[in-house]
Amino acid sequence: MKLKKTFAIALAIISTITISNVSAQAKKPVAGQKMEPKPAAQQQDNPATIKPVAGDYPATIKPKAETTNMTITADLPKEVLADRFADVQVLRYGIPGFNDLSLNQKKLAYYLYEAGLCGRDIFWDQKYKYSLMIRKALENILTSYKGNRTGKDWNQFDTYCKQVFFANGIHHHYSNAKIMPEFSNDYFKVLMRASSHPNLVPGMFKTNDDAYGRIADIIFSKSDLKSVDLSAGIDNVKASCNNFYEGVTQQEVEDFYNQMGKDAGKQAPSFGLNSKLIKEDDGIKERVWKVGGMYGPAMEQMVKWLRKAEGVAENKTQSNTFHQLADYFETGDLKKFDEYNISWVSDTVSRIDVALGFIEVYHDAIGKKGSYESVVSMKDMQASKLIAKIGSQAQWFEDNSPLMTEHKKKNVKGISAKVITVIGEGGDAAPVTPIGINLPNAEWIREEYGSKSVSLGNIVSSYNYVRAKSPMIDEFGSNPEVIARVKKYGALAGDLHTDMHEVIGHASGQLNPGVATTDITLKNYASTLEEARADLVGLYYIMDNKLIELGVMPSLEVGKAQYDSYILNGLMTQLYRIKPGDNIEESHMRNRQLISKWVLEKGADEKVIERTTRDGKTYFVINDYNKLRTLFGQLLREIQRIKSEGDFNAGKNLVENYGVIADQDLLKEVHARYEKLNIAPYMGFIQPKLIPVYDSNKNITDVKVDCNQDFMQQMLEYGKKYSFLPVMN
Repeated sequence: MKLKKTFAIALAIISTITISNVSAQAKKPVAGQKMEPKPAAQQQDNPATIKPVAGDYPATIKPKAETTNMTITADLPKEVLADRFADVQVLRYGIPGFNDLSLNQKKLAYYLYEAGLCGRDIFWDQKYKYSLMIRKALENILTSYKGNRTGKDWNQFDTYCKQVFFANGIHHHYSNAKIMPEFSNDYFKVLMRASSHPNLVPGMFKTNDDAYGRIADIIFSKSDLKSVDLSAGIDNVKASCNNFYEGVTQQEVEDFYNQMGKDAGKQAPSFGLNSKLIKEDDGIKERVWKVGGMYGPAMEQMVKWLRKAEGVAENKTQSNTFHQLADYFETGDLKKFDEYNISWVSDTVSRIDVALGFIEVYHDAIGKKGSYESVVSMKDMQASKLIAKIGSQAQWFEDNSPLMTEHKKKNVKGISAKVITVIGEGGDAAPVTPIGINLPNAEWIREEYGSKSVSLGNIVSSYNYVRAKSPMIDEFGSNPEVIARVKKYGALAGDLHTDMHEVIGHASGQLNPGVATTDITLKNYASTLEEARADLVGLYYIMDNKLIELGVMPSLEVGKAQYDSYILNGLMTQLYRIKPGDNIEESHMRNRQLISKWVLEKGADEKVIERTTRDGKTYFVINDYNKLRTLFGQLLREIQRIKSEGDFNAGKNLVENYGVIADQDLLKEVHARYEKLNIAPYMGFIQPKLIPVYDSNKNITDVKVDCNQDFMQQMLEYGKKYSFLPVMN
């Protein structure tokens, strides 16, 4: 599971952030009262997507040469804010400490970085079967168009391209709604005609007009409007236009995988995780994502780099995990994926690490298909000491939770927790990045072998720097005391909540004997309920004196700051991300509103939380933090019961009654108040570029970092260097 950044940060701020600012933020020790902050799903709503200030870029991108004597920037960016367009602010992040790694560690990081980027096309294709065709057409115009690149039409086209690149396709990265161009169909024809012939599919398009006609039909049509549709009472598979299924109904999918897992037992693989399910004349079958199968050309490249990584691994256990992962990519055998996960969990000493493959299932409405992602990282040795304190007490947290006794784990296994410095991300992890990760997802592996929990320290540092400049809390905070508390403790509170969400949240609780996994029992509500469950663990314990005893926070004022931020986000500020008239679609947003509305309602008689109006503006005031904690515990107990017992109807009722429907009057008010703040509701990142330095014998002698890439430049470079798949797969 991964936790996305989810608080709306005011980016109406400075246009640049200097290296010295970021360096101080990123490198200071995280201990006691000087904890390195980490954005959490409960803070002011700002997903892992922010964008920098737009800059010019050449029509044809020429990647920097890999030379033996190059001089490039250090491991921190000169400017963090990079681009701003539509509803997005793009940031840069640095890799503090990279230059201190050994040569072998740098080589290992580089090989894993390349392996991750080689799968970039896969996620594009997973989101929508025409994504690669459209991307290549846009890239072709951007690099070969011979006409005027100024004026309103061009600027609208430029913005659309950035939106598509940011979303890894023509459906919004967060709402899953189709991104409709503001430029006209006629202008698109002008662009296509004045560009090189896009030989997207050999023999398919004889002329630019042929290509234009097909691509324009896809871009401008009112069809395929949602890549993921979680609406109740419909066939969620057929209503979602992602590329995980073709020609099958939701019932057929469920029947197919239920039959496959019928006699598989408790240690059943995650059936369906790495395949597309299709119906043909001879029946329903899987197209497995593997070397020699669907996505084979990209996966061949991934395996090549993984084999190189084996040779420079930090220890034998790590080398074995790379070997097993490569074997899995070659065979598509999900049992090999489980074997890899067991080995990966056991490696707690390696400095360099990677999460790579088909992992999270949020982009599948029924939670079976894994989206491709890559997160390459190194352990932050100092910061990890703090998060490890929480992980070391996992059994205490489990024993003292408000869960029913039968739903508590009697023996919490091997939770390793650390803060990581991200080196590079790809697929579903970029440009919109998680801020916390807890893997593996397989319930039986977590129960028997444990899990790894990480917080993405340098990513969070960039967020927190921006957050500190935000006027959001001044606008929406209910009173001066709340505003002052959030400004003082909000970053630390968010960090702690993220840590507990990942380390003890996802790892807590157990299924009743004989109850199937949540993709089978809770279906399209599984992701929302799981995120709510993990959030509630963090919310319940952030007001516990245990954290003060552990030395990870100075007082319960930190917990109050988190409650202030979470309720404000869940009831109000996250509404900035949806359009007036719409309801809430995304799982994390549903989770936060579900929790906030439920405790608002259940505590109404005692006015635990009170909705007030002042000067025509709405505020939510927490009157009793201790009673609010009790309510969080009661809801946690119920959601764990729903998961443990596989109670679909109860889960559906919680999500539909509390998580989906947006208060339209409040939504309009939130938009009006945000408009004055000039805040982008989404943030994301340009990736640092790793550049190997070679000697005369073509041996790598060093790896340099360039943290100062331009967003569009990077997207076009990636399109040129990492395009291994045909446009139709």
